[in-house]
Amino acid sequence: MSARQYLQNACDALQKLIDTQLPQIQTAAHLLADTIVNGGSIFSFGASHSFMITEEMVYRTGGLMLVNPIYPHGMNLSVRPLTLTSQLERVVGLGREFLMHSPAKAGDVLILTSTSGRNAVVIDMALLAREKGIKCIAITSLAYTDRVASRHPSGKKLSELADVLVDNAVPYGDAAVVVPGFQQKVGPLSSVTGCALANAIVVETVQILVQRGVTPPVFMSANLDGGDAFNAEQLRIHRGRIHYL
Repeated sequence: MSARQYLQNACDALQKLIDTQLPQIQTAAHLLADTIVNGGSIFSFGASHSFMITEEMVYRTGGLMLVNPIYPHGMNLSVRPLTLTSQLERVVGLGREFLMHSPAKAGDVLILTSTSGRNAVVIDMALLAREKGIKCIAITSLAYTDRVASRHPSGKKLSELADVLVDNAVPYGDAAVVVPGFQQKVGPLSSVTGCALANAIVVETVQILVQRGVTPPVFMSANLDGGDAFNAEQLRIHRGRIHYL
């Protein structure tokens, strides 16, 4: 049964994260915690479906209030035609402009998600982040990126530019299931493991902050009684580092 195979592959990929990525998750979480304690901001970006990882982290029940999205104008699923997203993420210099015109500054952290790690938009952002003194956490697939060439003039890939590299444990090409009688694999895994990694990094960050005696700015569900008032007050307190309001 192909549905069972997909779910099993997803479980196997999540188990691989447990087996191989906990040290990287902890390193990323310490970086976020240090940034929060030191008064910095957190930013996140991904093109096309990778932006879902950013969306999972932003304005989310149980999530950190301080994660700011850098919107991939023309590269998320609201653009028409949708096929344009694949072309725009390859435009050299565009990612540099996205980051340049964001509030991100030295001492902040930028989370970049790209499963292939080969396209210009994230590479340009990672390169500029280095110039500006912004630390970069990359979520990518080593099995994928190691088998493709960079599409950036530098010849670099995202995996080579990150301060912290987290492997999302998905296979080359992302799709994971072979359906008998059909040549192309189906069932991508990067959204499953990417969102799991994002939340794992957040909960580890919260734990580190609590251990340091710092109250983490975390959203309460707006559907719980008192949630709206709690969130409004926390957003007010942390307004200086929240740039999406």
